Amino acid sequence: MSFPAIPRERRHTLYFLREIRRFSPVFLDTEIDMSSVTEYRRQAKADGQRISVITCVVHAAGRVLARHPDANAAIRGGLSAKIARFTGADAKITLDKRINGQRVVLSTVLKGVHEAGLAEIQSGVDRFRDGDPETMPEFAGARKLHRLPPWLGRTLFAFAVRPLEVRAARFGTFAVTSLGHRPVDSFHSVGGTTVTIGLGRVTDRPVVRDGRVVIAPVMRLSLAFDHRVIDGAEAADVLAELKQSLEGFTPAPPPPRGRADRRTSDLAALPEAGPEKQESR
Repeated sequence: MSFPAIPRERRHTLYFLREIRRFSPVFLDTEIDMSSVTEYRRQAKADGQRISVITCVVHAAGRVLARHPDANAAIRGGLSAKIARFTGADAKITLDKRINGQRVVLSTVLKGVHEAGLAEIQSGVDRFRDGDPETMPEFAGARKLHRLPPWLGRTLFAFAVRPLEVRAARFGTFAVTSLGHRPVDSFHSVGGTTVTIGLGRVTDRPVVRDGRVVIAPVMRLSLAFDHRVIDGAEAADVLAELKQSLEGFTPAPPPPRGRADRRTSDLAALPEAGPEKQESR
């Protein structure tokens, strides 16, 4: 038996997992008939555009959450906690990267996805997917944490992300994570946000249409939610609308920008919700 040291390049993940212990996650999942998304992506490819599955999900989820301010929210404060509702939807996406040869998980935030078009979202995804984490300025903070002693890095990370405005800027208002590039049907994850959406692979499966069994591309989609912020009925509504949006995928044109600043620091703090309502089954 050997006991190798935890690679310093993974320290930011350990600090993050320590900080989200206060979450109270509950997990939902469903199957999505991806025929509409697959056809849209096929047509886009024929037109010389690459649109990824994760881009389609971010596009749809941003608009769904903009219609659900209770879910597009977070806990603010400790003993006198409040619910903070965000005025826009920013998506945290995770990336499989290497730093100094060590395989790591990094994340970035795509701003204002509730009003961004597919091309804008895809451009952000491509930039971080293809960029070098050892040189990109967005990951300078993580690289600095790796160089610090663990006790100091853990402390600085905690102080850096606990203020809600900073946490929203670092983690987004919702998270999307995918293992669909591997033979993984589904998985559940907590991304540091009230709602985290997990994507499995898209694979051909039998589905029923008009009383007939046909073969269609299907993806399992999970939704983890923080029970401190919302109840199961609200989370189920979000999941149902996301399923409906993806199964009838028709990208909405980006609306006129009413303001240039789309930072997630624009939020309204409301009194904490009263006694928990019974979830509908």
